This record gives sequence, structure tokens and C-alpha cells, in this order.
Amino acid sequence: MTPTLGQPIDDLEFSLTGNRRAHLSDYRGHHLVLYFYPKASTPGCTQEGQDFRDAFADFTGLDTLILGASRDGLKAQENFKAKQDFPFDLVADTDEALCRLFDVIKLKKLYGRESLGVERSTFLIDGDGILRREWRNVKVKGHVQAVLEAIRELAARP
Repeated sequence: MTPTLGQPIDDLEFSLTGNRRAHLSDYRGHHLVLYFYPKASTPGCTQEGQDFRDAFADFTGLDTLILGASRDGLKAQENFKAKQDFPFDLVADTDEALCRLFDVIKLKKLYGRESLGVERSTFLIDGDGILRREWRNVKVKGHVQAVLEAIRELAARP
């Protein structure tokens, strides 16, 4: 079932860079930014990852962890992370389980051809595993700052 704002996220296991397995529940106790991107090492995805990387200290200062996710295999994710010096892990969602959970696989058109692909999307999950914000069909420019502002607002709540 697709996550709903204000509701808990179902737990799910997935593959991470570093050849590790993790669960969404492993991140409880911290805010989690989970961002989905179409393909590792492409221009927009690289820029988005770099923006999260460059703001990493701001996120950690707000007790927030970051995970990037795409359908790329582990080797592609490892190379992307290493080349861009990302200080956060990437998810190799080759079975599309995480993508399906968050309903980010959409019909896309490129040069008149239709195919199923990942819609650039970001989800903010609080320390209790509750979905607090979502951004779908994201435009990269200014997005990371919008996510940071949402976390600041969340942190300011009593």
C-alpha cells in the first residue's frame, strides 16, 4: 500500500552500497530523507546527489539521515557513490520493491517513446517511521533546500 502522509511506512528490506542489507525500520530514531532518482551517473541524478552531498552537514545537524535509491544494480550504485564522494548510502532497488512501495514507477515519455521509469521523488520520514512530507516529479534546482526547510519545520514542532 502506498504510504500516506501522517501514517507509518511499511517496513521493507533492501540492498545498500557496501554490500549490506537494511530495513526501513533500521532508521527509526532519526529523520530519514529517502530520495528516488531515475539512473545513476546521469546529469540530473548526479546534480541532485551532489546537492544532497553538499548539504550533508546541515542534514546531520538536524538528526537526519539520507538514502538515495534507484533501480540500478549494486555495482552501478557503488561506482556512483565513490565517484561523487557521497557520504550517504545508495539503495540498489533492482527488484523494484522500494520503488513499488513508494509508487515512483511511472510511465515516462522520452523522444516520443514511452517506458516505465522512476519518477524523481523524495520522502521525509520522521524518527517514528511516519511519512511527514513527499515531493513527487521533483525538479532538481532548489529541491534540497526545500527538503532542509521542511526538516527544520518538523524539528521546530513541539
